[in-house]
Amino acid sequence: RRKLQLSPEQCSNFYADQYGKVFFPNLTAYMSSGPLVAMVLARYCAVSYWKELLGPSNSTKARRTHPHSLRAIYGTDDLRNALHGSLSLSSAEREIRFMFPEVILEPILAGQRARDYLNVHVKPTLLAGLTALCKEKPADPMTWLADWLIEHNPNKPRLQHQFTEEE
Repeated sequence: RRKLQLSPEQCSNFYADQYGKVFFPNLTAYMSSGPLVAMVLARYCAVSYWKELLGPSNSTKARRTHPHSLRAIYGTDDLRNALHGSLSLSSAEREIRFMFPEVILEPILAGQRARDYLNVHVKPTLLAGLTALCKEKPADPMTWLADWLIEHNPNKPRLQHQFTEEE
């Protein structure tokens, strides 16, 4: 999450795919008129889930057809619809890079590359955790496994230098 104020030029760059449309000047003027909050939603099928929560882009239409959607509740009209949502995964990646230039986005693996990653990086740790779970037989296995995975995360940051009390 990040609170920021975009200049009209930044808004023009962000909404470049809308350039040439009748509402473009009003859109960039409105979006640069005050601060905004940019957020990244991370979850399975995030783009479609967020679009469903948003409802139609026209807030007036949203109030008629999707009265419980965020735009129906918080939007005022077609231009001031309260919230933005990426249209696709590729546009989400571009928009995240725009709003959070310091964030490193790695490509989402699919197919054989995803299976290879799981086999090398996930399965060994998960197998060790499930084996330990079977040996331990805790009363609350889900919480125990979650704690075990946090403790044994092979990607957990480690300190390079151990500090002494004097330091």
